[in-house]
Parts: sequence; C-alpha cells; structure tokens
Amino acid sequence: MRTQRVGIGALVLVLAGLAYFQLQQEAPPSPPVEKAEPDLFAFVRSMEGTRPDGNLTVAAGEQLVVDAELGHLFDYYLAGLGEKPLAAIRAQIELELDKRLAPAPAREAKRLLGAYLAYKQALVGVEQTLPKSHDMAQAASARLLAMRQLRATYFTPQESAGLFGASDAYDDDAVARMAILGDTRLSEARQREQLAALDARMPAGVKAERDAPLKVARLEESVQALRAQGAGDNEVYRLRASTFTPEAAARLADLDREESQWQQRIVLYQAEKTRLGQDADALQRLRETSFTQDEQRRLGAYE
Repeated sequence: MRTQRVGIGALVLVLAGLAYFQLQQEAPPSPPVEKAEPDLFAFVRSMEGTRPDGNLTVAAGEQLVVDAELGHLFDYYLAGLGEKPLAAIRAQIELELDKRLAPAPAREAKRLLGAYLAYKQALVGVEQTLPKSHDMAQAASARLLAMRQLRATYFTPQESAGLFGASDAYDDDAVARMAILGDTRLSEARQREQLAALDARMPAGVKAERDAPLKVARLEESVQALRAQGAGDNEVYRLRASTFTPEAAARLADLDREESQWQQRIVLYQAEKTRLGQDADALQRLRETSFTQDEQRRLGAYE
C-alpha cells in the first residue's frame, strides 16, 4: 500500500508539474518594465524644469542647417558655467548633438561647437583691448565691429550669417537707437521721427522679439484690471488665450494657482512665526516642516 501511495503521490506531483509548465507556456508574457523617464535636466541644478534650447534641423543629404538655433543650443549649456567646468559642458553638448542628429551632421555640429568655444574665449581678450569711450553708442558699435572681425577667423561668412545674423540685426537696431537717444543735437520730435524710421525698417522677427516683453506686461495689466472689476478665472483665461494661445493661457493659469497656493502658505507661516516669537529652534523646525530646501531660500523676502 505504501508503494501504491508513493506511486500515486508521485503521479500527482508529475501531473501538477506538467499543468504548471503548461500554464506557464500559455500565460501571456509579462509586460515589459517601463524605463523610468531620464532626468534630462540634472546636468546643472539651475536648469531643472527646463528643456534645452535649439531646434536643430538637417537639410537634404544630411546637411546640417547652420542657424541661430544651433547657437541657442550651445548657449543653453554654456549658461551652466560656474556650476560645471567647460570640459563637462562641452561633453554634454556633444552628447545632446549625438542624440538629436545622425552621425554626419553631428560631426559638423561638433566642429562648429569647437569653433564657437574658441571664438568665445578669444572674444574675452579682444574686449579687453577695446578703447574706453564715454559715448555708449560708439563703444557698443566698436565692440560689434571687433566681434564680427574676429568671427572671420573661426567661421565662414555663411556660418557667421547663420549663427549670428539674427542677433546682429537686433544689436544693430539697439545701437542705432542708442545713438539717436544720445544725440543731444536732436529735438525730441526729431528723435521720435528717426526712431519711427527704425521701426519701419526693422525685420518682423526682430520686432516681435523686441515687443514680446511689452506684450506680456500689457496683458498682465489688463488681467489685473479685469480682476479688479470682479472677473473670474474664465474671463482671464479667454483674454490670455486671445492674446497668445490656449496652451499659453493654460500655463499662465497654472502659475496663477501655484502663486495663490504659495501666498496662502506664506500667510500661515507668518502667523505661526508670530506665535512662536523668538524661539530660533522652533522657527527652524517650522521652516523645515513647512517648506522644501528650495522653498526656504525664498523665505528671505517674507521674513
């Protein structure tokens, strides 16, 4: 009987094993584990929450388009100087180029990056040799001329036009306005005429860039006026959406909510701070329990 029971038990185990194996074979494969989204902005702390500038494009035949967008990408990472050494910044830019571009245009972009860095470093020395001038427009004009002459050492005319053409147009306009406003021989009426003539000649892209901050400021003045009249969030959203885009209006609404929540927290913090009096340890515990480390850096404005 023992032998029979062992045989039956063994058979049960075998059948169970076969059933388990069959279930494993028939079961759908486990879904792949999703990779965590990489932290794209941990390169330097000050860039957290931002995306790299520069919309790089490639023409037919894998030809890199050399334009201001390429320079914007370089400058985005170069803004991290002081938080990271130049060698680390260059390596990160090259990594970004490899990620965005095919090998051939990436090589060309890296060559231009080397020229761009060399140009920026040489520019420091050139600026130190410029003569001093009390005439701001004259000094700015001399600096622009020196910059453009120096570029010829590092870039072809086509590369210079692509990388710096837009900023040159903006700088030329700014220097011309500076010269008009600094010319004491001109009456106010004549100054207005000459400034209006500059406005008429200004490229549309440069004019839009110049006017963008004013447009935002005027919009927010209108928003404040609306709110003073009792308008709600929907009216404010419609005004912003008509001025910019619905997406921009939604982002601004999010910022409004975040700011409102922050102000409410500050009111509670200040009330509790008043209650605690001069107890330094208790005040520090209050800060640590109420705010993150980054938020605590903002508290100085409310102390």
